[in-house]
Amino acid sequence: MDPAHARGSGPLRERAIISLYKAGCSSEVIKHSLAVADLALEISKAIERNGVDIDADLVEAGALLHDIGRSRTHRIDHAVVGASMVRGMGFPEDVARIVEVHIGAGIPAEEAGRLGLPKKDYLPIALEEKIVAYADKLIDRDYRITPGEFARRLSQVLGPKHPALSRFWRLHEELSGLMGRRPP
Repeated sequence: MDPAHARGSGPLRERAIISLYKAGCSSEVIKHSLAVADLALEISKAIERNGVDIDADLVEAGALLHDIGRSRTHRIDHAVVGASMVRGMGFPEDVARIVEVHIGAGIPAEEAGRLGLPKKDYLPIALEEKIVAYADKLIDRDYRITPGEFARRLSQVLGPKHPALSRFWRLHEELSGLMGRRPP
C-alpha cells in the first residue's frame, strides 16, 4: 500500500500534527512520527481485513504523538513526559496511554524502576497500543527496517538474552498472526 493512501484526514490527525509543531519537535521527530503513523495504519488495515475492529483514528493520533516528549528529552522518560504533555493538551486518555507505553516492546514495572521511570507497567495492552509500539520499532528515523534488523540492533545494545527481545518477538508474532501474514 502506498503510504500516502494509508494516511487519514480526520481532525484528530490535524490536531496531532499541529501539536507536534507547537511542542517544538524537531523536523526529524516529526518525519519519524509521520512514518510510524503510516506504518501503523497499514498494519491496522491489514488486521481489519481479517475481521478485527481497530480504532484507526486512535492508532493514527497515538502514532503521530508517540514521541512528542522528545521535544523536552531524548531519554527513555520521553514517553512519560510525552503522555503528560498529551494529557495537558486535552487529548483522549487512550492517546496518552499509547504515548506512555510505546517504549521498548513494553516495559514491566520492575524494569521501569531500574531505568529510572516511575515504577509501573509500561506494557501495551490494547491492540491500538501494541500496533503503535510495534510500528515504532520498525521505523528508524523515517525509513523502515525489518523486525530482524530491529532485533539485531536491540541485541547489540542490550545483549542477546535481554527480556526486551522476547517481548518484541511476542509482539511481532501476535500482530503477524492477526494480519494473517508477515508484517509490512
